[in-house]
Amino acid sequence: MLAVHLVSFFFSKLQEDPTKKVDRFLYAMRLHDDQLTDISARFQAEMKKGLSSESNTTAAVKMLPTHVRSTPDGTEKGQFLALDLGGSKFKVLQVKVREGMGIRKGGVEMEEKTYPISKELLIGKGTELFDHVAESLKDFLHEKNISLERKHPLAFTFSFPCEQSSLDQGLLLNWSKRYRVRGLQGKDVVQALRDAIDRTGGMDVEVLAMVNDTVATMMTCGFDDKHCDVGLIIGTGTNACYMEALRHVDLVEGDEGRMCVNTEWGAFGDDGALDDFITEFDRDMDAASNNPGKQIFEKMVSGMYLGEIVRLVVLKMTKLGLLFDGNVSDALRTKGKITTADVAAMEEYKTGLKNTKNLLMGLDLNPSKDDCIAVQHVSTIVSFRSSNLVAAGLAAILTRIKQNRNLRTLRITVGVDGAVYKTHPQYPKRLHKVVRRLLPECHVRFVLSDSGSSKGAALVTAVAQRLTARKRQVDETLCPFRLSREQLQLVKARMRAGLEAGLKSKGPSTIKMLPSFVYRTPDGTEHGKYLALDLGGTNFRALMVDFKKGLQQNARLYHKIYTIPLEIMQGTGEELFDHIAQCVSDFLDYMGMKKAHLPAGFTFSFPCEQTAIDTGTLVSWTKGFKATDCEGHDVVEMLREAVKRRNEFDLDIMAVVNDTVGTMMSCAYEDPQCEIGLIAGTGTNLCYMEELKNIEKTEQKTGRAGREEGTPEGQDHKQDDGTEGEKMEGEAEIQKMCINTEWGGLGDDGSLDDIVTPYDLEVNQNSINPGKQRFEKLTSGMYLGEVVRQVLLDLTRGGLLFRGHVTEALKTPGIFETKYLSQIESDRLALLQVRSILQQLGLESTCDDSIIVKEVCGAVSRRAAQLCGAGMAAVVDKMRENRGLDHLNITVGVDGALYKLHPHFAKVLQETAGVLAPQCNVTFLPSEEGSGKGAALITAVALQKQEM
Repeated sequence: MLAVHLVSFFFSKLQEDPTKKVDRFLYAMRLHDDQLTDISARFQAEMKKGLSSESNTTAAVKMLPTHVRSTPDGTEKGQFLALDLGGSKFKVLQVKVREGMGIRKGGVEMEEKTYPISKELLIGKGTELFDHVAESLKDFLHEKNISLERKHPLAFTFSFPCEQSSLDQGLLLNWSKRYRVRGLQGKDVVQALRDAIDRTGGMDVEVLAMVNDTVATMMTCGFDDKHCDVGLIIGTGTNACYMEALRHVDLVEGDEGRMCVNTEWGAFGDDGALDDFITEFDRDMDAASNNPGKQIFEKMVSGMYLGEIVRLVVLKMTKLGLLFDGNVSDALRTKGKITTADVAAMEEYKTGLKNTKNLLMGLDLNPSKDDCIAVQHVSTIVSFRSSNLVAAGLAAILTRIKQNRNLRTLRITVGVDGAVYKTHPQYPKRLHKVVRRLLPECHVRFVLSDSGSSKGAALVTAVAQRLTARKRQVDETLCPFRLSREQLQLVKARMRAGLEAGLKSKGPSTIKMLPSFVYRTPDGTEHGKYLALDLGGTNFRALMVDFKKGLQQNARLYHKIYTIPLEIMQGTGEELFDHIAQCVSDFLDYMGMKKAHLPAGFTFSFPCEQTAIDTGTLVSWTKGFKATDCEGHDVVEMLREAVKRRNEFDLDIMAVVNDTVGTMMSCAYEDPQCEIGLIAGTGTNLCYMEELKNIEKTEQKTGRAGREEGTPEGQDHKQDDGTEGEKMEGEAEIQKMCINTEWGGLGDDGSLDDIVTPYDLEVNQNSINPGKQRFEKLTSGMYLGEVVRQVLLDLTRGGLLFRGHVTEALKTPGIFETKYLSQIESDRLALLQVRSILQQLGLESTCDDSIIVKEVCGAVSRRAAQLCGAGMAAVVDKMRENRGLDHLNITVGVDGALYKLHPHFAKVLQETAGVLAPQCNVTFLPSEEGSGKGAALITAVALQKQEM
């Protein structure tokens, strides 16, 4: 009864506008924007599922990695053979890619020949198909007089779903497009081609790359448009690919850079995701297909099926009496009688109705004018749905790219190929319009591919060759930075020799091994309020530290930071110390302590010769300081004189210490096993507790420490009762002294010349102290950024970076600060953020450039950490041997931005020290308020000693 009512209803509408009749009949195919947005969101979810290793096996949209990591940049060159297999015919081509021609500094010339594939081969054995391909390739070489003696790189376009583990390997997942070749599913089709070439013989061909036609289309368009990061096929089949951030591609190791992902979006809906959008005509067509339940999206979209959907709709309407007075011809009942080419012809602007009439008459139908209008409208709705669905899928891809790049707006180009897009008169315009309506914030350009799949495959190979060549050259450049274990053992041995030489009273040594006159670390009984003054770089800090009695590891700290202007750093010594005195005055006002008379410790982070704990003669400036009339003078006395000139407050400086010693003392307050201090920041240095008997430099020294802290010269005293030769209480326990190694000078005698690179030589030559602090220039934050800049400059001049464009920024010394190394090497930082950092420096980079910059930063910072680790291994092994131990447990107090802020420096340093000193268990303790708090602790320890 329902059918009778439906027929009666439709007959009552026969006289109305034929397009409205069709609109009502096919209302389910007329998708509005809300539905398209919904479909787009569903496809985004499917993409995410396909990219995840956890859900890929069950995902309908496979999101296959292609191992294509870069689009063309216009510098590709070379001659390639190309095979294009994906339809009823295949092509063999010779492709010449020339640098220095065309729109983007490159041009492509092609010669090609098309070879047929018989129906028997389409359903035959895989070996037969590939033997035919190989024989055709040989025929092409003969015909074009291409040398058979020379080795020819070959690119292979294979337009079927494959799982690739590398660019030159692909396991066939399944056939499509009427191919039913036996024995290849699950096999490597590249190897099958190689085997066929070997069987054919007589030619030397190397298959370098296999790509999908979609990927090849993107690469072809990318050669002429650098914004082309998406490929789209709308032809016999349909597919899309795009450049995905590698960190999101779980199926491939690594997270640096990008990789083209072949979505294989034709399978969208195979898991039921599109069930509520599928019509009865889609179901009928799917049921009659060669692969029921598979490639659902493709069957709603692609040229292989559009004509058949139109036929099924027209047949159903005719059976219901809505067309041709209900007369159904045998031709109309025959599958395949309406093709996608017919659909395109029916929608021609001027001749569409005439073409429709001719088609219908060819199907033995007798159409009226209204019949022709109605069938034409059916064709329009079916093809319009196709472009709408493609627009929804494309919107999902573009949205993902925009999100990956963290952009509000996106400028991008889509490379397109396929007969439907090329031949259907209305399809491109409809597609473009809907995409722009769904994504108004995206500026999308569509570029039609020129000889897409064949040319693109050759370009993939050319890009792969370019990247391989560039990687080899970059590796050669960075090779000297990659130190072997043997080289690090040599550095350790040289550091050890330098330590021993520096302890001796005579003979030259680049490692100064300066006595600090600090004889012990804190024991937790320190108490009281102390001032601490800290000068170590471009900032000066004034601190007040309050140690609570009986509360170890509990100290209250107040501080204020003051800038040291460059003109003060490089002015006169008197100006520098007057500036420091002014800062101290301001701090005392700030704390309301101008009239207090607190003992003070002075952290002075430059090489000093000390004869006592409260004296320090500056050996040499480092870290950019050049204040005159300071070297060779006692810096404590210079500060005292500046305080006197100011005549506002009193300052009792009890101790002068290096920041490294202060760091050790600060950490020892937390961990009694801490007997080493390390600075890895703007500069680098190390101190440690050395056996007093090994320090020849302390002999014949006198001073506050000798009198008050029990140096060897102060051990004999005449007591009140007149006896001589007895020691003061506690003096017998003095066995160690902290040594400030000033290890940054290692190599000043040429001992590191075998590991120094030309870039280090350039940095050294342009520094304010050429030939000095050579180890520091390899390891410290003040220089690492400049080493990186020198490497980047060299790579750019060699055409390996920034398209060979040397900018003024790149030529500017000091522009690449070491903080950028820490930012760029962060594991959490996407390459687009790296590009943003480079952009701030005036360096316009591609994704590939960003990868190389990150690699350069990694090589330079890793070497620095390894060298510090080798030096640390020398120190801890010496301490172990000093104490006659088989195994040493010890803690190192560490400070410095490089150690604390760089994402990998600390780990590499620790690992290197562990490998090179396996008999030592070294714990690294980052310092909190290290050098300033340490100076206060040394002052407290010194006062305690006086009170004993």
